[in-house]
Amino acid sequence: MTDIPAAAASPSPAPPQPSVPPSIPSIPVATAATPSPVPAQGGAPADGGAGTADADLLAAAVVAAGRGMVDREVVAEVVALCAVAGEHLLVVGAPGTAKSEAVRRVAGQLGGRYFEYLLGRFTEPNELFGPVDLRRLREGRVEFETAGMLPEADIAFLDEVFLGSTAVLNTLLGLLNERVFRRGGTVLASPLRVCVGAANHLPEDPELAAFADRFLARLFVEPVADARLEELLEAGRRPAPTPLPPAPTPLSPAPVGGAAPHGAPGRPADLLGALDRLAAAARACDLAEVTPAVATALRRLRAAGVPVSDRRAVRSQRLVAAAAVLDGRDRATTRDLWVLPLIAPTADAQALARDTLADLIEKSANHSLVHAAEEMSRSAHARAERLARSAAALLAEHGALPGGPDSRLRLEGALREIDAGFDPDDLPAVLAGVRADLVVAVSPT
Repeated sequence: MTDIPAAAASPSPAPPQPSVPPSIPSIPVATAATPSPVPAQGGAPADGGAGTADADLLAAAVVAAGRGMVDREVVAEVVALCAVAGEHLLVVGAPGTAKSEAVRRVAGQLGGRYFEYLLGRFTEPNELFGPVDLRRLREGRVEFETAGMLPEADIAFLDEVFLGSTAVLNTLLGLLNERVFRRGGTVLASPLRVCVGAANHLPEDPELAAFADRFLARLFVEPVADARLEELLEAGRRPAPTPLPPAPTPLSPAPVGGAAPHGAPGRPADLLGALDRLAAAARACDLAEVTPAVATALRRLRAAGVPVSDRRAVRSQRLVAAAAVLDGRDRATTRDLWVLPLIAPTADAQALARDTLADLIEKSANHSLVHAAEEMSRSAHARAERLARSAAALLAEHGALPGGPDSRLRLEGALREIDAGFDPDDLPAVLAGVRADLVVAVSPT
């Protein structure tokens, strides 16, 4: 949680005029193929696509964003999922659970203009959307200076989002839903890829229901488990990562709020472009094969008492399509249904959704979003891919045991986790090779 509001977005010389994302029709594309870093199981990415290289690039950025944070990988991954889907995310959790830090780090990796603000009852619309343009006012026209403010941001984070005044929330409604800012004589197409709202708890006021419904995906964050407190303390002793500086341009001031503009040295120059290509691929994704399964899942959720409005039902397809594209495919399958519990409105409803859909999501997994897929599906397939990714990273860092006992303990811990979850004689293909490498690494020479 941030204690002091921070607004950040590097202004451009002229207001941007991006195309506004389509409302939500069908979704198909992706193209050429780069192999996945983790071998896939049955039903894994097979038809490849232009999106595969971009998905790997985005996955690496999300991993980098989560490095040094404990138990917040799911937040980082779902931010990326929603950015590709063109939907917004609501993160609910107690103060001090690193909600804002996780979002800020993802934004810093993706690049683009970033806006962050802590809302309160007395927050004025001008603090988010920009002040009146005095030059235009002298001419008798009421227009607004939006440079560096929310309407021109690529990624936004609004803390305590439900504390905003009626004037703030009403203006936000159109911006979030249509990606168009309308105020006075100003009408501006916004480049906003994803807005993440955060709150300590869900609102009880029914008048806020329409606004809350604009956030399709929900995440409920708990404090780090007691078993990982040593890891948390160790991570807390390390200095926070320094934000990458912006590339020098005459009209771009230094960023505020922990994110650097697109093109900063040290980051792939086309990462925001990769995000946009993945979003276009998601809009073109072929959903025909999975539509009956999605409809079955939605019927089950409604029958179980999980409220799913028609709007949320339709928009859930965007998350399914984004999951497919991030898994390196241009066709969605039942492997992508792990995203459906995200649309359940409360923590209890999400737990109910996972139980209700258990047989439909048991083969779910995602090679780019391994932690989120495992958390939402609790499937063995997803767990295998997460363990394979984690073990491969540990081998890359500690495979030669450069850190002595600490390195050995980490490698042995990964090996124990694999053996605790899977029979070594019937190991999923995605884990077989990496387990053998772990055995070699920890064996006495």
